[in-house]
Amino acid sequence: MRSQLLFCGVITAALVTGSAVNSADLKQWVKVPPAVWSWTGGYIGGHVGGGYGRTSFSDPNGQSLYGDVVNTPVFLAGAQIGYNWQSERWVFGVELNASRAVSDGTNTCLAASSSVISANCSAGSNVFATGTGRVGYAFGPHGKTLVYLKGGLAWQHNSGTIASNGELVRRAYPFLATQNSTHFDYGRVGGTVGLGLEQALTNAWSVSLEYDYLRFNGPSVATPPTLQGPPFETVPANTAGLSSSYHIGKLGLNYHFDAHPATPGWSDRSLYTTKPTVSASRSGLADGWSLEGGTRVWLSRGRFQWDAGSTDIISRLTYHGLDGFSGELFERLDSPWGIFLKGNIGFGRFNNGNMNDEDWGMSAPPYHSLTYRNTLSGQANGRFTYYTTDAGYDFLRGSTYKVGGFMGWSYYGQKSDSIGCVQMASSNDGRCLAAGDRRIIGSQDTDWNALRVGISAETTLLDRWRISADVAYLPWTDFRGRDNHLLRGHTTFADQRGSGGGGVQLEAALSYSITKNVSVGIGGRYWAMWTPDPSELFQTEAKAKNSYPVTEGPFSSNYRMERWGTFFQASYKFD
Repeated sequence: MRSQLLFCGVITAALVTGSAVNSADLKQWVKVPPAVWSWTGGYIGGHVGGGYGRTSFSDPNGQSLYGDVVNTPVFLAGAQIGYNWQSERWVFGVELNASRAVSDGTNTCLAASSSVISANCSAGSNVFATGTGRVGYAFGPHGKTLVYLKGGLAWQHNSGTIASNGELVRRAYPFLATQNSTHFDYGRVGGTVGLGLEQALTNAWSVSLEYDYLRFNGPSVATPPTLQGPPFETVPANTAGLSSSYHIGKLGLNYHFDAHPATPGWSDRSLYTTKPTVSASRSGLADGWSLEGGTRVWLSRGRFQWDAGSTDIISRLTYHGLDGFSGELFERLDSPWGIFLKGNIGFGRFNNGNMNDEDWGMSAPPYHSLTYRNTLSGQANGRFTYYTTDAGYDFLRGSTYKVGGFMGWSYYGQKSDSIGCVQMASSNDGRCLAAGDRRIIGSQDTDWNALRVGISAETTLLDRWRISADVAYLPWTDFRGRDNHLLRGHTTFADQRGSGGGGVQLEAALSYSITKNVSVGIGGRYWAMWTPDPSELFQTEAKAKNSYPVTEGPFSSNYRMERWGTFFQASYKFD
């Protein structure tokens, strides 16, 4: 499930780590002082985050053949205010949270029959608000690490469209020339539960990493009238029920109004009565400089979707279940002035997954062009390449923590071949292969470039444990791709272009220091990018043997990608 990729696994590991501190670990210290940090008091702060959502549409005409669930990647930023009460190590609190969101998603819906013109459903939330209660426990020799559970009410504002597909075909038939679409726009109350980890950094500041699950039941929204045929028959307007859910990871920074050490004279330097057991000789870098580099193995799943058409779609290809394995190198260089550079580069492969090719208005004879067709192909020879590079400044830093902003660049490229062809909806029109035929029928190349702007945080927990997180918003993306169709009797390919979209990239890791310089860890990552609507598509065909290629377009189109998964890492730090 994608929820574990939105840092649930990382935070859960941190909770287990905190609760599993045993007496043997504590005996490494000459003396274990009582808690000197108090969480009691009010606080205010900000957060950034993002993750994965799903909006479901019920089909009033019966069980759908395909679709009815819209994937909605989301980036959010906002503020929170709250109050805590501490009793010994237990901490109780209340919190109000509000976020502005950017999300994007579309998919096939209302496809109960291959003889009905099905629809394209889009959905996206732009505001979230929550009111929750919290209960937590302060860990560590000084109570500076708080792990907590939360739950309460949530509210979202959601909007989207249900539009009948194949409108381009309708324009060729005046008696069908209607634009059948409906729009919905609503606010809804739901519920939320979550868990998180918060670390006190200074007398007033703390940083938090949190996972939230939000669930909403939506209203019934109008569906447009459409056609069924042949023979022609009107399918009247009806209603569809909506529901939505989100898995969100958030990185927060809080200022505590009433924060104070419970023991006078407390400071970061008095955390321990003796030096930590993790020690090593200095690595020879100049004072204030630090360099960490290492390797990761990323186990991930990918998805890519491109739609030919704008609100009304005439063709859609969805590549999903692209399970991959990649290796990467990463590094981070910190300077004495708080300026840092970081980045990674990776290479991966996949040899499984599926591609659904959906068409509306593409079949013959003409009256059949109003129906819905869906074919399924496997995926093979898949490979992907990616890198990120960032420069930033730590505006809050100390011996055991750093919080900063960054700006950088991201690249993601993917290629794969489509194998075989099985008819999933509509009768076999001769465009698919016989069962068991594993020929390559097409391929897809994609290249994404994006600007990154984000927040990075890192803090040490319980001496040997460290948690770090990055949240990046992609305010601009550039996409270039090529789709090749090889099953047709003539050469056909499509050049795909899109610029000016958006996206979100999240990453969190929990690592353990074997020595002062060597550490191992586990983490999660979620990437999503999309182009604006409409983007461009250029279709090129050689209609006869030895004929010159003919290029048509641009046609309206849009593109979306996701890749998410768990990684394992090992690193070495020079300082």
